[in-house]
Amino acid sequence: MVLKRPTSGKPAVAPAAETADRAGGGLDRFDIAILRELQADARLTNAELASRIGLSAAPTWRRVKWLEEQGYITGYRAEIDRRKIGLGVLAFVRLDAERNNSESTRALEDAIRARPEVVACHYISGTGTFELQVVATDLDAFSRLAMDVLFKLPNVKDLHTSFSLGEVKAGAALPLAHLLPA
Repeated sequence: MVLKRPTSGKPAVAPAAETADRAGGGLDRFDIAILRELQADARLTNAELASRIGLSAAPTWRRVKWLEEQGYITGYRAEIDRRKIGLGVLAFVRLDAERNNSESTRALEDAIRARPEVVACHYISGTGTFELQVVATDLDAFSRLAMDVLFKLPNVKDLHTSFSLGEVKAGAALPLAHLLPA
């Protein structure tokens, strides 16, 4: 074990494997296992998580905190079935901007972030500037949103909309196999 200098009056102890595997700041097999398990079930207790990945509770907790601090884990939330809460329409909206300069784009980005109906937004290549995922209760509500809100966002030139006819896969965990050594 490697002893660390105490910071709060108590000696802190870290297993050598915990520090050696992360010498380059990357992810080791335990970190990857933590990410895999938390993607599957973020409500695991630390003890359950530790048991599943094969470490004791203390180093598991430290690793989770490190993954959060480094930005690998950006948050925890419940996945909600949008249809069960009355959001039956999922639209993919390609938005064309009038001008593509930093000030105009920043104003448009801020306006998009402020709209709760826009659940995702991406810069895209090809035709258009942004691809939005927008939810609404029904087609009439989406139509009102498009006319009264989306077309009036700053710097918007045009909108092109496609509607989801059914979800094949949504809310999937990110693949992690590429992080493991060959």
